[in-house]
Amino acid sequence: MDFCAPRFMITATNSGSGKTTITCAILKALLNQGIKPAAFKAGPDYIDPMFHSRVVGAKSRNLDIFMLGENTCRYLLAKNSKNCEIAVLEGVMGYYDGISTTTDGSAYALAKETKTPVILVINADGASLSLAALIQGFKNFRADSNIHGAILNNISPMTYAYYKDIIEKETGVKLLGYMPKMEGCGFESRHLGLITAEEINNLQVIVDSLAKQAEATIDLKSIIEIAKIAPSLDYEAPAIDKVANVKIAIAQDKAFCFYYQDSLDLLCEMGAELVPFSPLTDSELPACDGLILGGGYPELYAEALSENKSMLASIKKYILAKKPCIAECGGFMYLLDKYTDREGKAWNWVGAITGEVWMTNKLKRFGYITLESQNDNVLAKKGEKINGHEFHYSDSTSNGDSFLAKKPSSAAEWECINADDSLCAGYPHMHLYGNISFAANFIRACYNKKTNIF
Repeated sequence: MDFCAPRFMITATNSGSGKTTITCAILKALLNQGIKPAAFKAGPDYIDPMFHSRVVGAKSRNLDIFMLGENTCRYLLAKNSKNCEIAVLEGVMGYYDGISTTTDGSAYALAKETKTPVILVINADGASLSLAALIQGFKNFRADSNIHGAILNNISPMTYAYYKDIIEKETGVKLLGYMPKMEGCGFESRHLGLITAEEINNLQVIVDSLAKQAEATIDLKSIIEIAKIAPSLDYEAPAIDKVANVKIAIAQDKAFCFYYQDSLDLLCEMGAELVPFSPLTDSELPACDGLILGGGYPELYAEALSENKSMLASIKKYILAKKPCIAECGGFMYLLDKYTDREGKAWNWVGAITGEVWMTNKLKRFGYITLESQNDNVLAKKGEKINGHEFHYSDSTSNGDSFLAKKPSSAAEWECINADDSLCAGYPHMHLYGNISFAANFIRACYNKKTNIF
């Protein structure tokens, strides 16, 4: 099959350049002009897509070459752009930053595999003609860089007007406008990246201001023309069969919000009905055949989670009844006996897994991994694999040994995840499109428990 919707990628020289801010500004500006965009994020990050989703009113999707592979990225790009007029991709870190010392898994690799024209965002604060050297270096670092334009961020109107022509002359790259410094319009960060969109009370006001500025100082017409040069894209659609009709409860609130929408859609295509609930505010689990506890920020809501004793008891009863459950990172932490914060205060949590968890002052086991199952469990047979990643500032006494995690860029490996015929709980994050049989196995386990088939 082929896909030929207009598309472009917003990328940058490095993290902190303003990719997410400018992507949100452009998404909203396009909407203001009556153009319906589809939004995507390169890499595994959960938080930036939340901002995209709040802007466009539809779920943004992750495209991660390491976790999904090239063909699946092309397929999901096509699938999720089908009913939209333009696809907007946001890069990850700096344009060429990939796994270890390579460009593997980088925004550049994604742009290359999806034949997507690229627009480079540069933080221009404190620079002038040196910006030309930076743009030229990024354009020429790879012959197939596909960089067609640049946007200067944090620059004054006077400086932009003065240097625009000479920068374009020196680099051969068209400047597509600028964004000035805008007080009160930045997105704050914390230990896992930006704070989530749900935590910004005036997000819509900020986005409206950003879009108004973008409409005034960014050449949206030229960006659309760049998007139109994207060629058709070939892909093969995966075979996705319905497995069974089951109800799966999924934790969705401020504490548990890290999900890949395409993973959830895959479960639904296979027959699942997802039933959202809140471990923070609901008193008990809804009626369900399966349970998913995603990652997020449970550490920020430790007291509220601990005080909701009826929910703790409900989830513990469910897990101990050997009903199917996936719990990733924050969800896994929540299932342990006790959580200790950085001030040394301890909170009792579910207690379905024996062990304790605590916050540390640095990242633990950070980055991409390949997971190989060490036993037959609710998601996989022994020896089956899926690519994933870890990114967390906590550690526990019960990290598990049901999967072997291997780094793609070194010989480092470690045991992880508590998994048996009903539970898969550990720090690693998985995208179910990385191995769709994992999703089918989970639904099958939910159905078998529902119907007492063992």
